[in-house]
Amino acid sequence: MADFLGMMKQAAELQSKMQAMQEELGNVEVEGISGGGLVAVRMTAKMDVKGVKIDPSLMKPEEREVLEDLLVTACSDARRKAETAMQEKMQSLTGGLGLPPGLFGQ
Repeated sequence: MADFLGMMKQAAELQSKMQAMQEELGNVEVEGISGGGLVAVRMTAKMDVKGVKIDPSLMKPEEREVLEDLLVTACSDARRKAETAMQEKMQSLTGGLGLPPGLFGQ
């Protein structure tokens, strides 16, 4: 019975920490870059895009397709960085709980 109560206490602590982590992820920002810095996308670790920067040299009608490709690449780069930041936060949160590897995407 004591083991069950201990597990319930751990589960409640984990839930509380998960809620705090979700709030914290909204404050963690990453930047995805493409074209050697010509395009940058800033997003939170919760995948909310916060800003886009485009070098003025790409603001020409004949550069439209290049700009579109660079935006996709920068968004993908930012998403990968956001996922990494989220995994690191999750790992630091669950590291001491003795949970099996693979749980929560570790």
